[in-house]
Amino acid sequence: MWTCFVNSPVLTPPKVLSQRMEGGREGRAGKKTRAATGKGEHEWVALTPGPPEWAVRSVESRFFSSLEKTSPPFLGCPSGSPPNSMLRVLLSAQASAARLSGLLLLPPVQPCCLGPSKWGDRPPGGGLHAGPVQGLQRLLEQARSPGELLRWLGQNPTKVRAHHYPVALRRLGQLLGSQPRPPPVEQATLQDLSQLIIRNCPSFDPHTVHVCLHLAVLLGFPSDGPLMCALEQERRFRLPPKPPPTLQPDLCGGQRLEAALSCPHLLRRPRQHLIRSLAEARPEELTPNVMVLLAQHLARHRLREPQLLEAIAHFLVVQEAQLSSKVVQKLVLPFGRLNYLPLEQQFMPCLERILAREAGVAPLATVNILMSLCQLRCLPLRALHFVFSPSFINHICGTPHALIVRRYLSLLDTAVELELPGYRGPRLPRRQQVPIFPQPLITDRARCKYSHKDIVAEGLRQLLGEEKYRQDLTVPPGYCTDFLLCVSSSGAVLPVRTQDPFLPYPPRSCAQGQAASQATTHGPAQRVVLMLRERWHFCRDGQVLLGSRALRERHLGLLGYQLLPLPFEELESQRGLPQLKSYLRHKLQALGLRWGPEGG
Repeated sequence: MWTCFVNSPVLTPPKVLSQRMEGGREGRAGKKTRAATGKGEHEWVALTPGPPEWAVRSVESRFFSSLEKTSPPFLGCPSGSPPNSMLRVLLSAQASAARLSGLLLLPPVQPCCLGPSKWGDRPPGGGLHAGPVQGLQRLLEQARSPGELLRWLGQNPTKVRAHHYPVALRRLGQLLGSQPRPPPVEQATLQDLSQLIIRNCPSFDPHTVHVCLHLAVLLGFPSDGPLMCALEQERRFRLPPKPPPTLQPDLCGGQRLEAALSCPHLLRRPRQHLIRSLAEARPEELTPNVMVLLAQHLARHRLREPQLLEAIAHFLVVQEAQLSSKVVQKLVLPFGRLNYLPLEQQFMPCLERILAREAGVAPLATVNILMSLCQLRCLPLRALHFVFSPSFINHICGTPHALIVRRYLSLLDTAVELELPGYRGPRLPRRQQVPIFPQPLITDRARCKYSHKDIVAEGLRQLLGEEKYRQDLTVPPGYCTDFLLCVSSSGAVLPVRTQDPFLPYPPRSCAQGQAASQATTHGPAQRVVLMLRERWHFCRDGQVLLGSRALRERHLGLLGYQLLPLPFEELESQRGLPQLKSYLRHKLQALGLRWGPEGG
């Protein structure tokens, strides 16, 4: 089995060739041949022995942002003897094929980009020194001797980063294993490299420490030497702390519940533990602090537990006179976030009385309570009259949290416009309105590497073409859409640049907006919004959308956008881009959409 790695500077557009030669020992490792690149030129191709899973598959240049540069394999040896002697032993023909696997199976360390790509050409980290840092990595990968490798590290202290040291160790192994009888390496060179790593390893991240430790073992550095000791010490230093001791059995119900809620490893405990602790607590032990911790825990971890939520609602009703609006906003938070309206009959009347009593005392707390009720579609009219009054708006404009309050008031005004057609009270003035969610939510940005958005975007690009959809477009009054299509009355997907992608807001002026749209697009165009429903958009049971997600979809539907949900269960079941394209084609055709030949 022979695996072909292309080592070519002509990589725009890149084309990877996978060449396999059966027949055992018909060639030699390092044999070169010529292969045609995408531009018709010929580049040298290195043939190296290896199992089939090491082969590099052909890929589409537009789907990957960069091409990893794969270096030839290098040889390692176990610890316990000097590097030079052990490497000479392992370079024998009988041992070479078996001992290569330990080093070849390691993933590449921070591969550098070999050319610009559609989705960015900066290496990991970016920044002002991205070019020099990337250049130094290339120099280390192309060093022709251990001495040259050490000079690149020693002469460029301002450009050396933590991930350069695993690259240097890997290249050192390649240099020592690239020849049948490698020249001896001076011990001073190895000691200098060790000292560089020892001096800088406190700044390494855990992954870099692990890779350096593994490579040092394979290169034969002694286990009791200074390099191994320093790396092992850093590895132990980065181990997670030990879990706290278990709860004492003599704690009472309320104390046990508060201790459990304060424990950072609470998620490992069964949910029945919370319910049991809550049931065992006496009424006087359930303090506002305990119930706030419980509410925050349920909201943070998306736990839609009806028994616990009903207990919070009952506590709020019973303790109404003793609770301030700042405490109430924390108790009400999980109901809106988890999209759960409690069965407690006095829940809403109690909140209306609290809002009437303390609306002017804590403006931000008042608006937060109304936001939770907005997600539940239970907006009290009296409170809306108060927060939209000129005195309240003038009061909050001079506070430090004026922008966030105006954003919440803008969302409340949108809810009044779309969901309360009979409302005749005051509204938020147009000059005070701001975009509600001008960009993707924080949870989406934090979990972007787990999202299906990139692969869905690639599927739409190949299926429809780049000009027939818009990604992450914010539509009035400020909702960010995942993917938006413009569709004619006959179902044809139209180029977005020829259409106005926004539907008019407020909807009461839709007749005027449609007239303007027809003047520029020669017919009414329908807007279809593809909504990604990721796993974290739901409560932890995976069945009920979070309140903010349900609110966004509800308002976009009331604005006139046709929604096409893409559930995470269906997206996760697609294996590869071809299956995803077939899935998207079926979804779009089920809506009656049609388009021309596939783009891309």
